[in-house]
Amino acid sequence: MKRSDWKKFWKKFWFIVWKDDSFKGWIISIIFLFIMIKFVFFPVLELSTGTQLPLVIVESCSMYHEGNLLSNEESWWNSHQMKYFKFKILEEDFMSFPFKKGFNKGDILFIVGKKPEKIEVGDVIVFQANYRNPIIHRVINIEETEKGRIFSTMGDNNNGQLETEKEIQENQIIGKASANIAPYFGWIKLIFFEKSRNPSERGFCNAN
Repeated sequence: MKRSDWKKFWKKFWFIVWKDDSFKGWIISIIFLFIMIKFVFFPVLELSTGTQLPLVIVESCSMYHEGNLLSNEESWWNSHQMKYFKFKILEEDFMSFPFKKGFNKGDILFIVGKKPEKIEVGDVIVFQANYRNPIIHRVINIEETEKGRIFSTMGDNNNGQLETEKEIQENQIIGKASANIAPYFGWIKLIFFEKSRNPSERGFCNAN
C-alpha cells in the first residue's frame, strides 16, 4: 500500500472511531476501545507493575472503617485495638501503616508486584486463598522460615482471621496495594453481581 493510501485509510479510520456519530461508528468505537484496553493497556500495565493484577476492585467490607475517608482514627482504634494486641501491634504502629483509614467496597486499588522480602507488617497485600477472587487484607505478622517468609493477614473490619490467611506462602502473593485510585468507581461493575451474592454481603458497608 502506498504512503498516500495509508494516510487516507488512517484518516477514514480516525473519523469513524472518534467523530462518526452513526450507530456503525459507535459500535466500531466500542470495539476499538475494548481491543486497546484488553490487548494494549493492560499488558503494558502488567509489565510495568510486575503483577498480573495491577487493578483490583474491592468486593467486600472486610477493610472498611466507619466513616471511610472521614473516619475518626482514634475512635476506630479504640474499638479494634484488642484484636491487634496478640500480634504486638500498638496504636502508634497502626497509625503509621498505609491505608490507616481502610477502604470501601467498590474502591479501585492500584497494585504493584513486590518481592516477599520487601513486604512489611502493616502493608495491604492481594493474595490467592482458594476463593473465587483474591483476598485484599493487611499483613499483621511475618515469620521467617527455611522455606521462605510466611505471612499472616487480617481484614481491618473483621473480628478475627480467616483460616486461610493464617499461613500465606510467598507464591500466593499477587502484589501490594499502592494507592486507592478511584473510590467507589468499582460499583459500576459490582452492581451487576449484587443479586448473586449472599444477602449478608450485599449493599454498602457497615462497621463491625
